Amino acid sequence: MKIKKLLSLVMATTIAMTALTGCGSSDSGKGDSTGAGSAADPVVVQIGFENSMSEPIGQALEKWQQLVDEKGDGSIKIELYPDSQLGSKSELIDSMLLGEPVVTLADGAFYADYGVSDFGIVFGPFLFDSWEQCWTLIESDWYAEQSDKLEEKGLKILASNWKYGERHTLTTKQVSSPADLKGLKIRVPGNQIQSVGFDTLGATSTGMDLGEVYQALQTGTINGAENPLATLYGRKLHEVAKFLLLDGHVKNFTTWVGSADFFNSLTKEQQELLVSTGEEAGLYNNDLQEKSEEKYLQKMKDEGVTVTELTPETLAQFKEAAAPFYEKGATFGWSEGLYDTVREAMGAK
Repeated sequence: MKIKKLLSLVMATTIAMTALTGCGSSDSGKGDSTGAGSAADPVVVQIGFENSMSEPIGQALEKWQQLVDEKGDGSIKIELYPDSQLGSKSELIDSMLLGEPVVTLADGAFYADYGVSDFGIVFGPFLFDSWEQCWTLIESDWYAEQSDKLEEKGLKILASNWKYGERHTLTTKQVSSPADLKGLKIRVPGNQIQSVGFDTLGATSTGMDLGEVYQALQTGTINGAENPLATLYGRKLHEVAKFLLLDGHVKNFTTWVGSADFFNSLTKEQQELLVSTGEEAGLYNNDLQEKSEEKYLQKMKDEGVTVTELTPETLAQFKEAAAPFYEKGATFGWSEGLYDTVREAMGAK
């Protein structure tokens, strides 16, 4: 794994040196207007992500790429690398901390692991009651404070208004209640928040790269995985796990993050272009996500997946099972009273 990571960083560094050619001297950045890149030799932003291009996320990234081309002056461009071609999420974030021109999709749970502990709560199980609460939160003073803290750590959030989807649970045996999760190994992304979250619900969490999940389900190394429907179907996981629980345990809004040093090396115009087009593409993505969810659900049913929906009673059981998670703030290094602070910031009653 160390060798793989080293090779990934060497590759990314080599590409970064090429991409930054023409950016001017090292003291010409910091958002000034003297220029980074030109139409003839543009700055290249590499967006690496785990998903396939066929998913709504991939289609929306093509929209972002198009918007930058259409609205910019040619001095900056986006290149897309799906299916973890540039490495895992953690490897890409490590590259960003070296100042490399890469961007990836990440969430509060990962930011907690990179030093902004309070950010992790946004990935807690059954925190949000509606999507409106998510959008209220990202416009709040609390969210701005967390983003500033993350930037001090070297990571710059470019856009937060992307709906990744409600995360559901796909398993090799039917699950209808928290009790059914006992003894099941469920794949989660490799971060503490999601691991502890699923452990609290009763399962045994297993951190694993998304690209490894199909084979792990097929061989019985794990018994299930969680993700939005578009990702579960896009990775064909329903071929080897035939039971879907529509629990929506996380309303997963996601962010696109890059190197703060790299962002600050861009001109003010390039910074504004990257952020504004990223948010515009986010609205496009959200529309795609809403339209695709029913389509993916029907496809999974047609291909033999047994779907279980939560009743008010079983939803209450899952929320009760999740409650101890929010009592573990000390484990995560959370601020005192964080749960109440965030619930207030997102407009929850």
